[in-house]
Amino acid sequence: MEAKKKTISKEDIVSIYMEEVLEKGQKPKSVYHFVKENNFTEAEFYAFFGTLEGLEKEIFRLFFANTIDLLNKNSEYLEYDMKNKMLSFYFTFFEILTANRSYVLQSLKFDRNPLKNLVQLTTLRNSFKEYVSEILTDDYRLEQEKLQKFQEKGIQESAWLQLMLTIKFWVDDESAAFEKTDIFIEKSVNASFELMNVAPLNHLIDLSKFLFKEKIYSKQ
Repeated sequence: MEAKKKTISKEDIVSIYMEEVLEKGQKPKSVYHFVKENNFTEAEFYAFFGTLEGLEKEIFRLFFANTIDLLNKNSEYLEYDMKNKMLSFYFTFFEILTANRSYVLQSLKFDRNPLKNLVQLTTLRNSFKEYVSEILTDDYRLEQEKLQKFQEKGIQESAWLQLMLTIKFWVDDESAAFEKTDIFIEKSVNASFELMNVAPLNHLIDLSKFLFKEKIYSKQ
């Protein structure tokens, strides 16, 4: 009796793709070539991904999702303030990247145009920005509601830029156990939260409102 063929999962396809990229040093030419060489069907591939590019984006999103899963299993993490949550995210995320360093380095250097290589990080970008919004606390929000939405977008974008700079630092880091990256993470996150201190800005806004009212009423 012929053995029943094992159903291929999303995780199986991701694993097969990463292994092929590492072994061959290049991306598959097409979905057709990829599935044919790995003994599953296009239908099975398209059940989870629309394109190879979509698969590449999903790999980096999974790195992020695994990070969040690990963080949420730590009861202490749930009690952290925003800065310590961000530090925990960074250290956990880069542990996962380090465990997959060969693939990450390979995938980020395929195209001579670095912007094309970064396209695969777009899904990671969206997930990370949502995460930043979720952990943003009132300590770092302006008191003026009309400015909060603008401020939140600015924090999300600056946090993403910081993550990209850290990935670049980690890619170039040649220190043992990437200890320089750990130092960079701690110093850069600490610095960014110092810059996010909104107390002085709130005082400036209050002063501006006061001066504006004084100027208006003085003319009456």
